Amino acid sequence: MHAAMIRRSGVTIEDVAARVGVSRQTVSRVLNDSPNVKPEVRSRILAAIEALGYVPNLSARRMGGGRSYLVLAINDRVRTLENWQARRGNDWVDQMLFGGMTSCEAQGWHLVFELVDTEAALARRGLANALASLRPDGVILTPPHCDNPELIGLLAERGIPCARIGHSDGQATVDVFMDEVAAAGAATRHLIAQGHSRIAFIAGAANYGSSALRIAGYRAALAEAGLAGEWVGDGDFRFETAERVIDAWLSGPDQPTAVIAANDEMAFAALHTASARGLRVPEDLAVVSFEDTPGVRFAVPPLTAIRQPVADMIARACSSLIDIVEGRGRPAAHEIPFELVCRASTGAVGA
Repeated sequence: MHAAMIRRSGVTIEDVAARVGVSRQTVSRVLNDSPNVKPEVRSRILAAIEALGYVPNLSARRMGGGRSYLVLAINDRVRTLENWQARRGNDWVDQMLFGGMTSCEAQGWHLVFELVDTEAALARRGLANALASLRPDGVILTPPHCDNPELIGLLAERGIPCARIGHSDGQATVDVFMDEVAAAGAATRHLIAQGHSRIAFIAGAANYGSSALRIAGYRAALAEAGLAGEWVGDGDFRFETAERVIDAWLSGPDQPTAVIAANDEMAFAALHTASARGLRVPEDLAVVSFEDTPGVRFAVPPLTAIRQPVADMIARACSSLIDIVEGRGRPAAHEIPFELVCRASTGAVGA
């Protein structure tokens, strides 16, 4: 078996050509999905590739077909590095890599992950450098890069298909999103159904488009229920910032009985603040989060959360970009459903 593995790992494009009795160039055209190969010959070549266990060399494919077979995913440099350096982990990145890598792998492509600063001039320069170095066939822009018109314009100038995570236009770009307004509304209505009327919302960073959409969904659900009061605070997706905001709310004479946090880190801040003040969750303060990273299941109590379909969104973005590059698709909008996962951090008031 070991010898067979060595033999298979050394299979070349010439071996495939010899087995079928065609030229190396004909095999290359099949590998690059080029025209002018008879269907019967194409089938024999694909069968030989399967039988021999031939794995195409990426560099050769790039030279032969003019493509890189790479999808480049761009993430927020500062925030990602902060999480890693603080040893907090980053489930968004984990799910992003999981969804993107498996989707690309299934089609013989590769996902490349890069961090780019969000400051306007640095963002354009960072993306331009990555494009020059990697020559990707498609690019995924995650928040907040997806809201930067400079980056969208740069990719349009270069003729590189782009996917934006968190947008729903689907005109010139592939847009993949969950309904942020509906998700925040579902979280708010869940708390209202539990008897809460004093519900606070701790929002994420203002330069993330999802922040405004979630606030809008929260406010719409309050208005729908005829609830006039609201608490909206900027937690910047950070534990310490959210902790200060929530502590101020709980110090006031008219305190909220429930908090919705725009990410899990800020929801953990709500749990810590409640505990420090001797409040019980959910009896005195109910908590709902966005994200649903693995840690929420081990919180005390486990957190009710909006589960963001990050892996599915990135997977759809990758497959859509590959379809465009290979002539099977075009820009469109793709909504991926969220899920409200109910756990022990929410309950009826005074229960």
